Amino acid sequence: MRKSPSLSQAATEALFKLALIAMLLLALVLTGCGQSESATNQSATEPGGKKLSVVTTIFPPYDFTRQIVGDKAEVTMLLPPASESHSFEPTPQDIIKIQNCDVFVYVGGESDQWVNEVLESMDTSHMKVITLMDCVEVREEEIVEGMEEEEEEADETGGAEAEEVEYDEHVWTSPRNAMLITQKISDALCALDTENAGTYQSNTVAYLTKLKELDAAFTQVTAEASRKTIVFGDRFPFRYFTDAYGLDYFAAFPGCSTETEANAATVKFLIDKINAEKIPVVFHIELSNEKMADTIAEATGAKVRLLHACHNISKEDFQAGRTYLDLMSGNVEALKEALD
Repeated sequence: MRKSPSLSQAATEALFKLALIAMLLLALVLTGCGQSESATNQSATEPGGKKLSVVTTIFPPYDFTRQIVGDKAEVTMLLPPASESHSFEPTPQDIIKIQNCDVFVYVGGESDQWVNEVLESMDTSHMKVITLMDCVEVREEEIVEGMEEEEEEADETGGAEAEEVEYDEHVWTSPRNAMLITQKISDALCALDTENAGTYQSNTVAYLTKLKELDAAFTQVTAEASRKTIVFGDRFPFRYFTDAYGLDYFAAFPGCSTETEANAATVKFLIDKINAEKIPVVFHIELSNEKMADTIAEATGAKVRLLHACHNISKEDFQAGRTYLDLMSGNVEALKEALD
């Protein structure tokens, strides 16, 4: 589990929250009648009316939404390409975008606490807010054998702080969840923009068909595999994915860990696991420094491969228009190699 914030960290977070409120107030002053402008965006059924405006925090809902709307709505992603999603901090311009949008989509986990502060500080009556974690059945973040668990801070009385349940935020890593999320977003868009609802529905059906094909590909790979265990020399954001396809896993850290370098005991455990079960691949996730995976590979002879969690994509991939389906299709081949 992640560490509870220290006093200095808590003070920093409090200051950051106050700064967000100040930025929001400034943003509202600068935009003047931003709220009424956003309401105009909802009138997409009127001739010459502005397109529906959708703002998402990270890549998966951004891509799902653009597959639904085509060119009928404006879709914006707040997280810059190649940036770390768990440490993202919004700019005043980001807050303006949220305030003026018609639909706002975010994950809803612990790393999105800044979102709650922003939404609580503005009038959201003019917008539809969608939380990915409310679209699916969530699972608790899991600590498996060999995984490093961050120590809990002691409370002011000297005892351990009460442990709160932390749910895994990476709901989109399962294509089956991606289908549920896509449908929820589509339903919301159709309700807001009745003029283009037929297009949204048609695009949604076509996209869901592709997601079902992706799901079938993963199902086939795991059904035909000679093993059911994968190893990550990295954080592990694939809880929903492994649950969907009946896989076991070992990794250095849980998916939202702030750590990037494992201790010697963790690395040795993963090396021993690969050697004992003759596992041919050690995985890393996107935008990782890959150092741990490389160390494990050198000690075991395993190949280093990327299993893309789709948190975010590189600038090059973003500019090239790569999609969730592109990235996950690459995962099909990587998984096939790892389970051979």
